[in-house]
Amino acid sequence: GLPAGQIGSTANFFELGGHSLLIIQMLARLQSAGLRVDAHSVFASATLGDLAARIEQTHEVHYVAPPNAIPAGCTRIEPAMLPLVDLTQDEIDAIVAMVPGGAGNVQDIYPLAPLQEGVLFHHLMHEEHDPYVLPLLLSVEGEARRDAFLAALQATVARHDVLRTAVLTRGLARPVQLVLREAVLPVEELALDPAEDAQVQLQRRLEARVRMDLSSAPLLRASMAQDPDSARWYLLLHLHHIVCDHIGMEIIQHELHAHLAGQGHLLAPAQPYREFVAHALHQAGQRDAEAFFHATLGDVDEPTAPFQLLDVHGDGGTIEQASRMLDDTLASRIRAMARRQRVSPAVLFHAAWALVVSACSGRDDVVFGTVLSGRLQGTRGAEAMMGMFINTLPLRLRLDGRDAVQLVSDVDTALRALLPYEQTSLARAQACSALPSGTPLFSAVLNYRHTALSEGDVEDEMSVLGARERTNYPFAVSVNDFGQAFSLDAQVDRSVEAARVLAYVEAATESLLQALE
Repeated sequence: GLPAGQIGSTANFFELGGHSLLIIQMLARLQSAGLRVDAHSVFASATLGDLAARIEQTHEVHYVAPPNAIPAGCTRIEPAMLPLVDLTQDEIDAIVAMVPGGAGNVQDIYPLAPLQEGVLFHHLMHEEHDPYVLPLLLSVEGEARRDAFLAALQATVARHDVLRTAVLTRGLARPVQLVLREAVLPVEELALDPAEDAQVQLQRRLEARVRMDLSSAPLLRASMAQDPDSARWYLLLHLHHIVCDHIGMEIIQHELHAHLAGQGHLLAPAQPYREFVAHALHQAGQRDAEAFFHATLGDVDEPTAPFQLLDVHGDGGTIEQASRMLDDTLASRIRAMARRQRVSPAVLFHAAWALVVSACSGRDDVVFGTVLSGRLQGTRGAEAMMGMFINTLPLRLRLDGRDAVQLVSDVDTALRALLPYEQTSLARAQACSALPSGTPLFSAVLNYRHTALSEGDVEDEMSVLGARERTNYPFAVSVNDFGQAFSLDAQVDRSVEAARVLAYVEAATESLLQALE
């Protein structure tokens, strides 16, 4: 990037290397300076001068969520104390009866965000296990470090409402999330077989599919096991996706590092997830998502299914993974071309993915899922908020008769148009197509994400030995943007071969760049 003094009003945000993560940070800084603008305006402004003019013309009143009305030490919770949810006294009493510590331990009750409802749907569908439990395997040396790590994890739970949250469905007209004032991290000690390598045994547990009871907070579990041959302790964490996304995992990692370094007291106050939930529900009432998705998907009457892979309700059991780094030269060319086209690199990868999906499904009018950050709707503090924000929504592109420049322009326009609706539930969007109910609209997904922290950040106290992300989509690729370098992760049905799909993505990106150059 250029020094601020060399950036003038005629500069373009994307030509300077701007992207969605920087937009989230910029919106936060503008908010703290008392200025308001939406993400859509950032994408639509040709120059920084145009953006400044839009900010001056914005007189939008910022939505403020009604405050939590449960007083501390409350012995009976009544409907009027819960401004975000409509519950009867009987329903509230039934919820409170399930809470360890009773009404005094209830901090808040409110609905699920639309995207959390999608995760809950998959959880309820898979009675044995579900694809949304995220496991992480770590190791530390000695009991003192083990205890310090578990204390840091408990401190993180204490800081964030969403890590003290349970999701309740039984006996309720609509699911709700219940926030406890205090929730103790459950820690189980595992006995390892001394006849087999300890890490191999733990790796097997990392791979194993598990199910978590969503009605019991925190939706984070820890298991620990000592290596029979050394002072090393293994720690296996399971966290449910309904309360955490990729940025949330990075926030947890950052905070663990701070606590272990004795700097936990320096962390900024945690932002409550209820603000986002209230904001998302308010916006859903303000925007006509049905009209938008009817206009974009109304005439789609066939699914887009690479290699005829159509099972989008699987539990991830037939998925294989592969990863690769893109070489530095290709990464540099992608960034240079993104600046030249005045788009973010995400747009170029979406265009390349459209080419892959088209070739593998034999269609030139394709629909695939794109994973949206969910943090671009202007919720105050969203950039540092723990919780489930990301959402997968359909992106439709027509490739017939388009050259490379037109394709990139179409992708940029389509992604921008999707932004105001990034909190719409996928089920609601899919219902606007001409497909019969129950037929999936797409089975391919692209997840473009910025990875701000490396695992090495906490290696002074602990080693990250493995993590596993799961998907219920049979043809999924994640692009990891490290600021300079890029890596690709594929999660693909084993009938296709994940490494082969990564080769397709790289080849499509190369040919797109050549055409643009």
